[in-house]
Amino acid sequence: MAADDVRLVSSGPGDGAAVLALARESFAPYVERMGKRPAPMDVDYEPLAAAGRMLLAWSGTRLVGMLLTAMRPTALFLDTIAVAPEMQRTGLGARLMSAAEVRARSAGLARIELYTNALMSENLAYYPRLGYEEVGRRVDEGFDRVFFAKQLD
Repeated sequence: MAADDVRLVSSGPGDGAAVLALARESFAPYVERMGKRPAPMDVDYEPLAAAGRMLLAWSGTRLVGMLLTAMRPTALFLDTIAVAPEMQRTGLGARLMSAAEVRARSAGLARIELYTNALMSENLAYYPRLGYEEVGRRVDEGFDRVFFAKQLD
């Protein structure tokens, strides 16, 4: 399936369980590598979904992607992006990342910030390809994190 066959919609009440299932499925491969569950696997997504804080990617009735963001005074914070295993490498992740840029610009923000775990080597290679620059590394909330930022045009 191609990423453009997927419809993107804002989250709403009742979407939290599907988002949690997607996060657990998407981040499961990292548990062994990290020696613990990645933070997105244990979030209560229902209040975030009800508040419309997520952009959800649906293929029919299957949730195949999600983007959780938060507005900060000077940047859009990209909290979590998850893509179902069968949709990885289809362009859906890039489509969600582009949607984050649209959200930032719509809010009058010219910067996106995010972090990833230092052991998620795929992300460490992926974000720079999208124009993100590493801006720091530190232990944060018990996780070894790498921080990235992208200045928008």
